[in-house]
Amino acid sequence: MNLDSMKDILAAARREEKPLWEIIVETDMENRGATREDSFAKMAQAWHAMLDASDSYNGKRRSASGLVGGQGEQMRAYAAAGDPIAGGFAAEVITEALCMGESNACMRRIVAAPTAGACGVMPAVLIPLYRRDNIPEEKMLEAMFVASGIGAVIAYRACIAGASGGCQAEIGSASAMAAGALVTLRGGTPEQVCHAVAMALKNLLGLVCDPIAGLVEVPCVKRNVIGAMNAMAAADMALAGIESRIPVDEVIDAMGDVGRRLPVEFRETALGGLAVTPTGKAVKERMLGKRNKNRTLTIKDARWKLQRTSSSH
Repeated sequence: MNLDSMKDILAAARREEKPLWEIIVETDMENRGATREDSFAKMAQAWHAMLDASDSYNGKRRSASGLVGGQGEQMRAYAAAGDPIAGGFAAEVITEALCMGESNACMRRIVAAPTAGACGVMPAVLIPLYRRDNIPEEKMLEAMFVASGIGAVIAYRACIAGASGGCQAEIGSASAMAAGALVTLRGGTPEQVCHAVAMALKNLLGLVCDPIAGLVEVPCVKRNVIGAMNAMAAADMALAGIESRIPVDEVIDAMGDVGRRLPVEFRETALGGLAVTPTGKAVKERMLGKRNKNRTLTIKDARWKLQRTSSSH
């Protein structure tokens, strides 16, 4: 089957009396001509890369712009020293989201889930839960298959790129994927997974993409935090039996429509929103000045080398 709608995946799960992840694994096997072992091995590779990115975080690193770095370490220290308002587990989630987003900005290896700009959302909710509850890796992979199926449906029916649909398509999609994964890990029903996805995506509907100086740093890294917290809220609501009044596929379609209607200024062009605030403009000018200076030095160096080569002959 194709991952064209959550309705179709849900219907297949009911018809065949299988969990959602099983339907998605079988679809992957069919589409790629892969064995079950190959499919799980590929997902395990992504999961291990997430864990490695988390373990290798270094709070001393800074992005080339200097805008990002060290905030994950700050959050970790704050949580360890006091009593975070949202509680210890939520503080870990916030910390993980910041660390992963910073790692992306600092050009470290991350997992695009579904994009690099939204790479912190899924690890932020999955890794702390995995470590706290000692969840078997197989269960984590099953949850990630559910998340990947959700992402595939969103990509097919709407979009997952900020340039196409704004940040709702990146952080929103990642949050929906994470919410579905969390419900799966907690033994929720397929229907509850769909409600969680719908609520998570609805909560971020219309979120614009307005990166300062065109860099995936500000406000992108901190938006990973809100995506992760939103995913937890949506998952808990769904597990409590709260339902989305709008069916999940209709929510996804609405997100796609909103994305197409967003002015170009709010779709990763850095021409609107926070990017054109006085401070946003000042950062851009500083970055342009630094680039031009480096370019000038490079040109001078090239000319000097050319002159030396010519004089030697």
